[in-house]
Amino acid sequence: MTTVLVIDDSPSEMAKFRDILVKNNFQVLEAINGEQGCAMAAEHLPDVILMDVVMPEMNGFQATRKITRGKTTAHIPVVMISTKTQETDRVWGKRQGAKEYMSKPVDERSLLDVIRKVTE
Repeated sequence: MTTVLVIDDSPSEMAKFRDILVKNNFQVLEAINGEQGCAMAAEHLPDVILMDVVMPEMNGFQATRKITRGKTTAHIPVVMISTKTQETDRVWGKRQGAKEYMSKPVDERSLLDVIRKVTE
């Protein structure tokens, strides 16, 4: 079973991701901020991470950089999912190590396609 770590500070967004992922037979881990997400990534080594960008303290760009450059976590693909939709945000996200960058709201089919793509 594929394990997905969702890092998002919005309870409603977390619930949406959880519903989609559980319904499609993924194991879901949840973190409510970048700091907690980095710690959980190192502890659980999930198959993929869904990363929000706008979060307090450590934002998604910072957390992605920390995870993708970490010795034990660098192999984990990170998919950034954000309301920040400017091309500069996408480029910056990829520069931090994200494999993909999606805009909120995401539809179920697109999300599943991206997860499959980055975990193959």
